Amino acid sequence: MQGKIIRGVAGFYYVHSNIVHSDIVHSDIAPGSTAEDKGAIYECKAKGVFRKDHKKPLVGDDVSFDVLDEEKKLGNISEILSRHSELIRPAVANVDQALIIFSIVKPQPNFNLLDRFLIMMQQQDVPCVICFNKTDIDEDGIGASYEEIYRKCGYQTLSVSAKKQQGIDTLRNLLEGKTTAVAGPSGVGKSSLVNCLQSGTVMETGNISEKIERGRHTTRHSELIAIKGNTYILDTPGFSSLGLFDLEKEDLAQYYPEFAEYEKYCRFGSCSHIAEPVCGVRDAVQEGRIDRTRYANYCLLYEELKGKKKY
Repeated sequence: MQGKIIRGVAGFYYVHSNIVHSDIVHSDIAPGSTAEDKGAIYECKAKGVFRKDHKKPLVGDDVSFDVLDEEKKLGNISEILSRHSELIRPAVANVDQALIIFSIVKPQPNFNLLDRFLIMMQQQDVPCVICFNKTDIDEDGIGASYEEIYRKCGYQTLSVSAKKQQGIDTLRNLLEGKTTAVAGPSGVGKSSLVNCLQSGTVMETGNISEKIERGRHTTRHSELIAIKGNTYILDTPGFSSLGLFDLEKEDLAQYYPEFAEYEKYCRFGSCSHIAEPVCGVRDAVQEGRIDRTRYANYCLLYEELKGKKKY
């Protein structure tokens, strides 16, 4: 059989298979679900050959596995299928995109943190969708301006309300058929949105072992949640800070795509866009063509990288 690893705990891998046996009858399927949504989760161990080849199964891996006990849903992973992507942070395979969630208000968005996340995903060639939550309490309509800032930078954006169920269908369509890493700081309503996306979905867990039950509320491991068919979301732990890894200050500007069209007006080809006498990027900031907050974050991150110790 084949399936996708949705969780890994202490050497056990929980594999979601969409294959539905013929003994499932119509009455077993919840309203709003199809037989294809049903599937099952098998608790599997990885064969020793992977250790010999120094290849470790990751959450998100598509795998082949042998069923050892159908009733108890136990199996052995026999093959890790080809990966089309592999993230370092979080360690997960086959992610198609990232959904980064911030609230419009309460709390106010931390744009420095948002930019850090976007850079981290760009470094790993993962497209990002930026989702601003809590439109229901956005009395001044400021969420639209936040969307516009990042849309001009080339990112896909949307605003939603988990509380009022506004924009959820649009969001669900953006996730359709993909594996999406979902992340956001605490207090932005990430859990509420994840719950909205799961509504009407039934996924049998079989006899999940006590091992996973004991760690369910304390583990910091990432976990894939099947939404429908081949649509998964990767629920990652909340974050409050992100360091930039393997990045030199000279390379930072390339992660601000809105700079590109103005760099040709810089006097120096190696312009840092910080203090040089003639700089097209700084001129664009002064003229309002580049967002001031984005540029201020760039300057802060540049100084952080400048002060980074080299070993």
